[in-house]
Amino acid sequence: MSTVLDFVDVSVRRGDATLLDKVTWAVDEGERWVILGPNGAGKTTLLQVAGAQIHPSDGVAAVLSEELGSVDVFDLRPRIGLTSAAIAERIPRHEIVRDAVVSASYGVVGRWREDYEALDHHRAGQLLREVGMLELADRTFGTLSEGERKRVQIARALMSDPELLLLDEPGAGLDLGGREDLVQILSILANFEDAPVIVMVSHHVEEIPPGFTHALLLREGRVVAAGPIGEVITEPLLSETFGMPLEVTESEGRYAARRRTRRHLG
Repeated sequence: MSTVLDFVDVSVRRGDATLLDKVTWAVDEGERWVILGPNGAGKTTLLQVAGAQIHPSDGVAAVLSEELGSVDVFDLRPRIGLTSAAIAERIPRHEIVRDAVVSASYGVVGRWREDYEALDHHRAGQLLREVGMLELADRTFGTLSEGERKRVQIARALMSDPELLLLDEPGAGLDLGGREDLVQILSILANFEDAPVIVMVSHHVEEIPPGFTHALLLREGRVVAAGPIGEVITEPLLSETFGMPLEVTESEGRYAARRRTRRHLG
C-alpha cells in the first residue's frame, strides 16, 4: 500500500499569522478522511497544500509521492480532483451542466473551442448519472439549486479519473435534504473499491458519510488527533478541538454532536 499524502512538520505562515503549525500526517491508498475543526483551524490551508495549490513555509509535503518544491505542480495537479467554493464561483452560470463536467478533461473552467472525444462525453454522462444529475445535464449551471451544483462539482472533480479527491466543505450552504443527498452520494463513492483516496473538510460530524475510515482534528493550525475514525470522533477529542464540552453519538455510521447540557444553574 503506497502513501498518497505524507506531511512531516508542515507549517504555513502568512505574515505574522501561522495557519498550519508543524502538521505531521500520512494518508494511504484506500483511505477516506474527514478533516474537522472550528473556523480558522487551518482546514482549508491544509487542503490547499494537499492539492498542490500552495507550498509549505517549512517542513516536507509529499503529494502522490512527489515532494512539493521538487516537482512541477502543473504536472501534479491533473492527478488531483478538487471541489471548493472558489472553483464553483469560476464556473460560468450560463454553462451547460454536461459542459461544466466534460471541460475538466482539459483542466479548464468554461468550455470554449476545445474538441472532446466521444469517450469524454460518455464518461461525463456516466459521472452525472452516478451523482443523480443526468436528467439535468442540459440545464445551465446557474439554474441549479445549491445541492445540485455540489453534485455537478463532484462529477467534474472525478472527470480526469484522479488519484486523490479533495472536497472543501461540500456541505456548506445546503439545507437538510441537500446535505442528506450529498452524504449518501459520498458514502456510495467511498465504498467503491476503485474510487480515489478522498479527503473532505467539514465543520460538522453530521456530514461524515458512512464508509469514511479516518479523521483528522485541527485547532489553531495544530493537529489534535488523527487516525481511524472510531478512535478520533470521540467526546474528549472533539470537545478539545471545538473548545466546549460535547456529547457525541453514533448510529449506523452516522455521527451527531451537541453541547453537553448543564444539569444545574449557578
